[in-house]
Amino acid sequence: MAITNGTNSVNGETHHSKLPADFVWGYATASYQIEGAHDEDGRLPSIWDTFSKTPGKVEDGTNGDVACDSYHRTHEDIAILKQYGAKLYRFSLSWPRIIPLGGRNDPVNQKGIDFYSRFIDDLLAAGIEPFVTLYHWDLPDELFKRYGGPLNKDEFVADYANFARIAFENFGPKVKHWVTFNEPWCSSVLGFNIGKHAPGRTSDRKKNPVGDGTTEPWIVGHTLLVAHGTAVDIYRREFKAAQGGEIGITLNGDWAEPWDPEDPADIEACTRKLEFAISWFADPIYHGKYPDSMVKQLGDRLPPLNSDEVALIKGSNDFYGMNHYCANYIRHREGEADPDDTAGNLDHLFEDKFGNSIGPETNCEWLRPHPLGFRKLLKWLSDRYGYPKIYVTENGTSIKGENDLSLDELLNDEFRAQYYRDYVGAMADASAIDGVNVKKYMAWSLMDNFEWSEGYQSRFGVTYVDYKDNQKRIPKKSALVIGELFNKYISKE
Repeated sequence: MAITNGTNSVNGETHHSKLPADFVWGYATASYQIEGAHDEDGRLPSIWDTFSKTPGKVEDGTNGDVACDSYHRTHEDIAILKQYGAKLYRFSLSWPRIIPLGGRNDPVNQKGIDFYSRFIDDLLAAGIEPFVTLYHWDLPDELFKRYGGPLNKDEFVADYANFARIAFENFGPKVKHWVTFNEPWCSSVLGFNIGKHAPGRTSDRKKNPVGDGTTEPWIVGHTLLVAHGTAVDIYRREFKAAQGGEIGITLNGDWAEPWDPEDPADIEACTRKLEFAISWFADPIYHGKYPDSMVKQLGDRLPPLNSDEVALIKGSNDFYGMNHYCANYIRHREGEADPDDTAGNLDHLFEDKFGNSIGPETNCEWLRPHPLGFRKLLKWLSDRYGYPKIYVTENGTSIKGENDLSLDELLNDEFRAQYYRDYVGAMADASAIDGVNVKKYMAWSLMDNFEWSEGYQSRFGVTYVDYKDNQKRIPKKSALVIGELFNKYISKE
């Protein structure tokens, strides 16, 4: 079946696809991006604290020391969520706030436990379901200094398993939705190949004096898969029966269209792009093996999964967590892949052979909206992985030049509002027409925040944060639009 654009018109009236009556929506954030309080109540540095304070690593020279100051403003954030009508809030735990040094033999910080316990209680009291990510990139810096973090599989898995168990013990009675890792592709490739994210390791000696981008990302990816499987195994064996929750991993992935739709090599490259970005982690979880395309290109640089690891990883998702933002045109490359290549020997482009743009520019170089690609990717994932239950754990956009707008213009964020109209509509079509089992959606993000290596230059929030005026929060137009959209799309039956 050909997939075309969403809503249809009958007798001059527009009819929209519906989302199921039990569909739940809300917003997403991450600890280092919003909390601030970087050295309060026992918290010690993460790799992002260290990385962001290294000159030249963050484009505007900023860091997350204060960010949105959410550590001191949880009641404000919950009030905003209630105001918007959200029923779900995805946030992450700061590992160095809970175990400041990070390790399995290191002290647990009770003040960190108490902070998240109160926050979870307050969310539930407000009628908002907590959706908790264990690891959203802020590895305790001490663990990286001790043994290289995920470069050392045995040590990392043991320490992460301890952290996960502490989280399940303390928060599991009230938390029913867990994510083990957010976007392991980013941790592996951006952190250990391109060097754009912490810890910044790369083969490029102009960026970092250490690192081997030809081997390290694949080692890290292997470690994260084993750590994911280990945490899921612990949850299922020790906690699930009593706590009744569910657990999975969140994978990022953008849609791929062929640069030349008549070229079989470009069409094949699109699949390869999705395999290197998504199936690297999803195939072991759903099929017990790496994609053939990765094995073929990488050879013995891709650490093999032994039989015990396959048994641990295969079947380790109660849901598929999907982060999605945009699309690219894909053009195959001729010849052997560069040893540093992590994409599948291909080019990511914004225009096709005929000069057609994949979507309008935003403030992020990598992000061009293409809503039909969202629907197509939902279908592709469903076909490949047996129609799993899908939770969209992130989706959103920046706006080109948003920081340069007047406050009135910034609050009237029609570009972002239209993005959500288009993307939520595409998701509804995937559900109603394509049979995709999508059940939850979390917009990125509840508020403007620290956008990693871009600092505060790009805003993704439906809430404006005034970093110059005590982190004051003001709703944007898009916040109202999202609530209206789901009121329209979710079936009342």
